[in-house]
Amino acid sequence: QVQLVESGGGLVQAGGSLRLSCAASERTFTFSGYVMGWFRQAPGKEREFVAAISWSGGTTRYADSVKGRFTISRDNVKNTVYLQMNSLQPEDTAIYYCAASNRVGTTLGSYHSWGQGTQVAVSS
Repeated sequence: QVQLVESGGGLVQAGGSLRLSCAASERTFTFSGYVMGWFRQAPGKEREFVAAISWSGGTTRYADSVKGRFTISRDNVKNTVYLQMNSLQPEDTAIYYCAASNRVGTTLGSYHSWGQGTQVAVSS
């Protein structure tokens, strides 16, 4: 089974930046053949879409709440997807999850493999 491992979370002040990474650890997982996405879940809230990137990196999608602040990218040689988060705000506080899909989608049901999540906390 594919294992996705997120890292890079932490505590940051408002206005700061973090870069999250998500590595696929299963060699038989053809990372470059999958769309990769980032979701987040704040305490007491539903998990929500953040960003997605196509297999080639040529197509990206973002939630309106993060457009212009977050950038998703991928390195198919390293089997890793990244989420660069700038101008962080307290409302960005959540557990961030990466996931794999067969298409560029924004719904949880589109994604079939999930990481365990990494915590991001933004202080005001």
